[in-house]
Amino acid sequence: MQSLPLQELKQVIKIEDSSLDSQYHVLDLTIRQNRHRQDALIEVLHKAQEQFGYLEKDVLTYIARELKLPLSRVYGVATFYHLFSVQPKCKHTCSICLGTACYTKGGKALLDILMKELKLEAGKRSPNGKVFLRVERCIGNCGVAPAAIYDGHVSRQQSPAQVLATVKGWMEEP
Repeated sequence: MQSLPLQELKQVIKIEDSSLDSQYHVLDLTIRQNRHRQDALIEVLHKAQEQFGYLEKDVLTYIARELKLPLSRVYGVATFYHLFSVQPKCKHTCSICLGTACYTKGGKALLDILMKELKLEAGKRSPNGKVFLRVERCIGNCGVAPAAIYDGHVSRQQSPAQVLATVKGWMEEP
């Protein structure tokens, strides 16, 4: 796969914003510092997410070309690790743990009420873009099951009513 210079890439994806120019410049520096090594993919993805806020398709395509990797591999790494996001960030994130302890103590009911009452889907943004709903396989804190994580803070022994009230409050924020 041939690498496109930044100017050509900007024409292909129609970049006109000077702030994007500097974001791609910082990404280019990171790629060059790592000598276009394929094993620097995770470091390059971190820098890209830091610069752009999330890893959109154009950015992933650019990284794949520069590191001479298949786009499927770059996308696979970006979606495998939960610290990377291929969607714009929401103001709030609610994560529901569905590990064995949380699931058996009612974790599925926490997820179900958000999906039913607020029409949220796991792994997606809310229709108003304010809340991202995640499902975690295990947060490693089984003694507090069922657990929900609100904006990075673990809340213990959550009831469906508590989860609904918190997320509904976020959805109604101005």
